[in-house]
Amino acid sequence: MSMSTTTPAQPDTAPALLVTPVPVASTPPATLSAAVAPAAPRRSRPPQRDGKVTGQPAFVLHSYPHKETSLIVDVFTRDYGRIALVAKGAKRPHSQLRGVLQTFQPLQAGWTGKSELRILTGAEWVGGMLPLEKTALLCGFYLNELLVKLLARDDAHPVLFDHYVATLNQLAHNEPAPIVLRKFERALLKETGVAADLTRCTGTRQAVETGQVYVVDPERGPRPARASDAWPKITGKTLLDMESEDYGDAATQAQSKLLMRFLLAHQLGGATLNTRQILIDLMQL
Repeated sequence: MSMSTTTPAQPDTAPALLVTPVPVASTPPATLSAAVAPAAPRRSRPPQRDGKVTGQPAFVLHSYPHKETSLIVDVFTRDYGRIALVAKGAKRPHSQLRGVLQTFQPLQAGWTGKSELRILTGAEWVGGMLPLEKTALLCGFYLNELLVKLLARDDAHPVLFDHYVATLNQLAHNEPAPIVLRKFERALLKETGVAADLTRCTGTRQAVETGQVYVVDPERGPRPARASDAWPKITGKTLLDMESEDYGDAATQAQSKLLMRFLLAHQLGGATLNTRQILIDLMQL
């Protein structure tokens, strides 16, 4: 399945995505970190001269038309986070940028300017990653939609960037999509500072017990479930499995899917995820 649009960060616009992947040589999938500490220190940004940046690792999240011949491209960079770039002339038939600014392709990007909307000065395709196809492609759009809606601009997340690269590799190599997505969702909430410790009860700080049943307060963390709770009820084993990234148990997979859907919906504040609904309809991911 292919898809050419995704929902942008602003709910009243619908930017068009450039999605044609280019086949490249296969490389082994990257390995995800065992855990992402919410308070992990940020990597310092490379120095800039007059607002000019060159050679920055980046991925296109989405793009949309700007004036007659240009595009505004939303990119996720390793050291500068999510930023918006004006790609002048990129819509022209013979523009070199036209074939480069594609989703899910690793780029080396450069830009100039210090305002929220910077000017793209160059983009070079790096290669080394398999293209996403069929369901993996739709999962990639889901990742991009999450990043657009949950990442603030100009907020560097180098650890999350590495998770994103690893996740694309895992999807391209046909690793189980539900497990790959759960790990990325959890990493995203951790890296943006809104994921609670799933091994401790909120308030009491008592250790979560495998055989007990809990709910997870999106603002505070786990607590013992009550009969009146409408939130998803999750076993302690599932919470501990999620914290250690062990999704081998079928019950853990099923419960973690419900929990992450609930937690993400809270963080999105009611905004819908178009790709999530399509995934649910197609394969109950």
